[in-house]
Amino acid sequence: MTERGFIQAAIIVLLLTGCAPKMVHRSSLLDYDQQVDGIIAQMTLAEKVEMLHGKHMFVSAGVERLGVADMNYVDGPFGIREEMQPDGWASLGWETDKATFFPTGSALAATWSPELAYAYGAAMAREARLRGKDMLLGPAINIQRIPTGGRTYEYLSEDPFLSSRLAVGYSKGVQDNGVAVCLKHYALNNQENNRGTVNVIVEERPLREIYLTPFRAAVVEADAYGVMAAYNKVGGWWCAENDRLLNKILRDEWGFAGMVVSDWNGTHSTVDAITNGLNVEMPGKRYFGQALLDSAKAGLVAEELINRRVREILRVRMAIKPVPKEEANKEMTSQPPQQKIAYDVAVKSIVLLKNEGVLPLDLSAKPVIAVIGANAVETMGLGGMGAGVKTLYEVTPLEGLKNRVGDKAEILYAQGYEPATFSFADMFRRKTAEELEKRAREKEAVAQKLTKEAVAVASEADIVLFIGGNNRAVETEGRDRDDIALPSGQDDLMRAIAQVNQNIVTVLVSGGPNDLNIVKPLSKALLISWFNGSEGGNALADVLLGNMSPSGRLPFTLPIQLEDSPAFALGNYMTGREHSDIFANLVAESESAGKAGENAMQAMQGDPNTAIYSEGSLVGYRWFDTKDMPVMYSFGHGLTYTTFEYAGLKTDREKYGKNDVIALSFELKNTGAVAADEVVQVYVHRINPSVEWPSKELKAFSRVSLDAGESNWVTLDIPIKNLQYWNEAAHAWADDLCDIELLVGASAGDIRLQKEIILH
Repeated sequence: MTERGFIQAAIIVLLLTGCAPKMVHRSSLLDYDQQVDGIIAQMTLAEKVEMLHGKHMFVSAGVERLGVADMNYVDGPFGIREEMQPDGWASLGWETDKATFFPTGSALAATWSPELAYAYGAAMAREARLRGKDMLLGPAINIQRIPTGGRTYEYLSEDPFLSSRLAVGYSKGVQDNGVAVCLKHYALNNQENNRGTVNVIVEERPLREIYLTPFRAAVVEADAYGVMAAYNKVGGWWCAENDRLLNKILRDEWGFAGMVVSDWNGTHSTVDAITNGLNVEMPGKRYFGQALLDSAKAGLVAEELINRRVREILRVRMAIKPVPKEEANKEMTSQPPQQKIAYDVAVKSIVLLKNEGVLPLDLSAKPVIAVIGANAVETMGLGGMGAGVKTLYEVTPLEGLKNRVGDKAEILYAQGYEPATFSFADMFRRKTAEELEKRAREKEAVAQKLTKEAVAVASEADIVLFIGGNNRAVETEGRDRDDIALPSGQDDLMRAIAQVNQNIVTVLVSGGPNDLNIVKPLSKALLISWFNGSEGGNALADVLLGNMSPSGRLPFTLPIQLEDSPAFALGNYMTGREHSDIFANLVAESESAGKAGENAMQAMQGDPNTAIYSEGSLVGYRWFDTKDMPVMYSFGHGLTYTTFEYAGLKTDREKYGKNDVIALSFELKNTGAVAADEVVQVYVHRINPSVEWPSKELKAFSRVSLDAGESNWVTLDIPIKNLQYWNEAAHAWADDLCDIELLVGASAGDIRLQKEIILH
């Protein structure tokens, strides 16, 4: 199909409104309708309109005279944001709003644990309640489509099944503890460059099977109360006024009964937005304030439609009991039980990519350990643009090592490289050639000095712990990375260190993929420890020292080179930034942004970019496996300090009908000397399908803990309905009943057991 034909076909499919499947879920929010209708009957038109837009930066209005409290929102998704001025971004400077910094999205996903995701959500809700908040702006569950994505660290995975299981756990944890979730960003916000203008063109099948899957699961299984509309367009319509996404799919098909909130400054119209499914314009009232009131009085918007949107808000308000102001903000936000959960997630997220026997570290001879790298001392709770956490504390890698090592080793430190920094001016203002040349000279001088110091320290050590990777200035909302290279000359620094000490353990503190072509061969061991929260340093030290066996698994594929990834291989991702960012403009309008923010202000001119998802369903490992392309490290990869043996795969039958559930089991044995967790993964390969499929797809997984020498039978279920595909002709889910091969293993690239079964 030609590119023009692809676009036309995709738009036609997206705009089809007939043959919608029946609602698949009844929300508990509907139970409040009688109470809600009684409130609406007493409201004036003006009071109704007041509920449909921002009252302050993170507040939308209730109806005080009727006892309906305001709705208080808070960032999320990995920590409760500090208290700010009502209509700006300046901090109020409180002490009690210091929160727990939880490991970011990709770290949570690396645990492969829905149970930990539930605990994570519950902990976030507890801290939100201490602060009097009603709705958490999270979880962030868009698919990690491109390795360079600015919010890869915030999102969960490239795989929709893994993302779904974690999204459901997270959402249930939050809402079971008295706070509403706001799933974001719905939908297809898979890039940060030009996110405020880009129009996504995607065929219906990958839309349903890949990109909407986590949202559907969180709505249908977790009864999510809130959804945040993304900045971008899908099929030519802004997400905040997209009838196909908000009404026909989200509400009519999935049974969503809650409220849709715009992303901040992501509303573009009055009549289309309220008609097509938006409830609340945040944070202002340009479209849903006087303009909406005038539209209603002129007959352009029926009051019954306004009632419907108010009803959807009031359902959530009735389900979430407000915290009285006199009870909020009375004690420190960050509490020990939540800090413990942050540690649990952190320690189980760390991925050991490579180990040539140097880990865990041996302290018996009191070695000299050289810790080299700015990320050994840099905190990651804040930085860049977007959500951040004013933490009560954050244990850095160097602090964690000192905490755990004590006097059992001598620790030397060298900064090694100059970390990247963030400013609005650097992010959006084009620099002159003279500025660039001057900065390059300054950087080179600093790099030479820091390298010399690092080499001197490395030469005195028995082992080098290189703590590198990205930081929150490199990975940031509003901007995708230009590439996946390690920033700040880290590759050159590693080469220099290796000249004097080849006993190197490399730890990458990153939220997304990095190019490992240089560091991998130079490292005896290689780990990813993520932006890992308040307890990240302690968790890393426990893994390095063997107090805990590493058990994280990659939630995305690490390619050999960026150009191998589907969007880059096909050239369908626009790498440039033609405009300033929509959220950056909002922040720049605030007095707190100052002069630096003014440099980001540009008018958005011209037509939005078009993103054509011509790779279809071949996202992440689906692409690499189907194209038979080698990767640096496979999706799901991760080592431990032991070994596991898989044996005896069997199923409860040989043939399954469309309403059946595959029950598979196998024996897993820890054949090593230490206790550890194995993350077993089950992929499905279609042998003789009637439609096209990726080479394999993840359909089940489980984290299994075994002591040294222990074995156990692992049982996993795969409902046949979870193997359906979206039939674009019928506009419905359909079965492809064929012979399939069950693939059981430790990663997408490490399959240990196989078994064929028949679907009929």
